[in-house]
Amino acid sequence: MVKSLPLAFALAVDAMGGDNSPDMVLDGLEIAAERHPQAKFLVVGDEARLVPLLAVRPRALKACTVRHAPDVVPGDMKPTLALRVRRSSMRLAIDSVAAGEAAGVVSAGNTGALMALAKIVVKTLPDINRPALAAIMPSARGDVVMLDLGANVACDARNLVEFAIMGDAFARAVLGLPQPSIGLLNVGSEDMKGDDRVRQAAEVLRESHIASGFHGFIEGHDITAGTVDVVVTDGFTGNVALKTGEGALKLMRDMLRQVFSSSLSAKMGYLLARPALERLREWMDPRRYNGAILLGLNGVVVKSHGGTDATGFAHAIDVAMDMVTHGFNDRIHEGLARLSMPQPDLTSART
Repeated sequence: MVKSLPLAFALAVDAMGGDNSPDMVLDGLEIAAERHPQAKFLVVGDEARLVPLLAVRPRALKACTVRHAPDVVPGDMKPTLALRVRRSSMRLAIDSVAAGEAAGVVSAGNTGALMALAKIVVKTLPDINRPALAAIMPSARGDVVMLDLGANVACDARNLVEFAIMGDAFARAVLGLPQPSIGLLNVGSEDMKGDDRVRQAAEVLRESHIASGFHGFIEGHDITAGTVDVVVTDGFTGNVALKTGEGALKLMRDMLRQVFSSSLSAKMGYLLARPALERLREWMDPRRYNGAILLGLNGVVVKSHGGTDATGFAHAIDVAMDMVTHGFNDRIHEGLARLSMPQPDLTSART
C-alpha cells in the first residue's frame, strides 16, 4: 500500500488541488507513471482517500508514496491566508521541495497561493530578483514560450533581461531548441519604440551571450505568427495577452460550431471537413499546453489548470519532468553567470 519514504522524489504532487481532485490527479499520475517508468512521486493529500484510489491504479501505485495532509487550500482562499495553513496538501508538497526531498512540485490548486508559497518557502535562485510565470502556447510555426504571465505586474529592465535568460533555458530544456530566438514584446518593432526599461533591456541582450538569438522587438501579432520562440514581457501585458488569446480561441471554436450547425448543407460540409477539423482540434487542444511554470526558484514549480482532466494533468507532469531531467536551474545559473549586467542603469527605469 503506502511505500516507505525514499531519499528523494522526482516530483511532489498536490493531490487535493483542482476541480476534480483527487481522482483527476491520480488518473494523471497513472498516465505519467507509464511515460516516466523510473520516476518516483510523492503524493500529498488525505491519506484515507488516496490509498484506496491508488489501489485501483496499478502504475501510479507502484510509482507513488503517500504523505498525509489534513488540510486543503480552497480555490478562493487569499494567498496571505494560505501561508498560515501549514498542514495543507499544497504547503507540504512545497515543503518537500524546499527540504530537498523532491526536485519539483505540480499542483492544480489555487494559483495565487501556489505562487506565494513557492516564493516564500522554495525561494528564488541567486541573482534572480523575481520569478516569472511562463507557459507554452501554440503558434503558426509551432510551440512558443511566453513569460511573464502575471507573477509580476510591474517590471524593470533587469527583470526583463532575467526573464529572457530563463525563457532561453526553458525553451532549450522543454522544447528541445538548440538556439531559441527571443523577442521583447513592444508597441512596435523599431528600435526607438517603447519605454526606457524595454529599450535598456534590449541593449543588454544585444551585448549578452544570447545576442545571436535575440530577435529584437516584436508586436502582439508576432506571438501567434511564431516570429520568435520566446516572448518576453511584463506580467501585466503577458496576462492580458494570454487571456485575450484564450478568448479568441474560444470564440473561433464557438463560431465554427455555429457555422457547421446552421443548415443541412453546412452539416454535410462538416462531414467532408471532419478529418481536417479533427487535426485542428488536436493542435489547439488546451490540454497540450497545460502546465504554467514559475521560473527562477530553487526547484521546479508547475501550475496545472484547475479544470483540466487526467490527460492535461499528465502533460503538466511531463513539463516538470523535462525541467528536472534537463537540469533547467543549472542552465539558468550558467546563463546568469555569463551575463554582464550594469545594475544601476537597468534598475533606474520602472513602470
